[in-house]
Amino acid sequence: MSSSEPLSFFGNPSSPYTRKMLSLLRYRRIAHSVIWGSPDAAPKHLPKPKVGLLPTFYFRMDDGSFEAVVDSTPIARRLEEEYKGRSAIPEDAELAFYMALIEDYADEWLTKPMFHYRWHHDADRQHAGRFLSFTSDTSQDRESAENRAEAFTKRQFERLYVVGSNDQTAEIIETSYERFLGILDSMLEERPYLLGNRPSVADFAVFGQMTQLGLVDPTPRRLMLEKAPRLEAWLWKTDDLSGLELAGCDWSETGGIRRALAPLLDEIAQTYQPVLLANAKAVMNGATQFTADVHGSEWTQPTFPYQAKCLAELRDRFASLDKPAKKACAATMTANNCGAMIEGLT
Repeated sequence: MSSSEPLSFFGNPSSPYTRKMLSLLRYRRIAHSVIWGSPDAAPKHLPKPKVGLLPTFYFRMDDGSFEAVVDSTPIARRLEEEYKGRSAIPEDAELAFYMALIEDYADEWLTKPMFHYRWHHDADRQHAGRFLSFTSDTSQDRESAENRAEAFTKRQFERLYVVGSNDQTAEIIETSYERFLGILDSMLEERPYLLGNRPSVADFAVFGQMTQLGLVDPTPRRLMLEKAPRLEAWLWKTDDLSGLELAGCDWSETGGIRRALAPLLDEIAQTYQPVLLANAKAVMNGATQFTADVHGSEWTQPTFPYQAKCLAELRDRFASLDKPAKKACAATMTANNCGAMIEGLT
């Protein structure tokens, strides 16, 4: 793709992954064009991806055609390779591993409260249906919008089980979100971004989920404003960091980051880690659902093969570290109860 040609992608404001990638592109000053549309109706004049997910990126191939690509994590790495400058991945291997872990937690665990709050509570559900309807087409008449909202709401409410949301797990999800608000608030009080004075892919992953939790959906937004009002300002600022000037070595030193990450790593250990491990075991055994102990409570949901892939990729990232970085990461992970993720790889 020519560096002068804008990178096109299709998305919707209701998609946390769309917001993640849009903010990343802005920060990295990568020329882009956004095609806004309905979550279930990609542009007909462009190729369809193998799996219809948001956002869908269209990379120009050598023969002039377009390749439709989804999945924000590998896309963010591809952008690092194809567009130079203003990197969002630390050069330090230890920091880069922590970044990848936090990104995965945001993409795969924080999306549970995002989806849960949006469709579990009646007030949020009614708001979300209308929001998704109008983000699909702001010019539609009110009656059409209400009909579309009803269809959106019914479909998404019936899919809550996919992320493990039900009456039994509701308290687990909501208390996890409230703890995360406190953890993120404390981290941002110490430094402007998770790993220092410049944002990483981890920041944009957290930002993406929090745009919906903290800016769009009524119940989680109210909780954020009550418990961590700092986060609203951080979200609005992180939305467009194209004007952020970098001052050279802006990543924090690893010792300080290890201390700062301790509460978040412990939260990951109590929530995401047991789900990740139990799911991977169930996928390997061909089971259709699994049960895990999440923060002292029983969690049951259908197996999710993609998250087994996430665990495998995290382990591959750890295994590929050089000896000093691997030793440091292993010590930090073990000290904060996350050692099971990398068990047998040290």
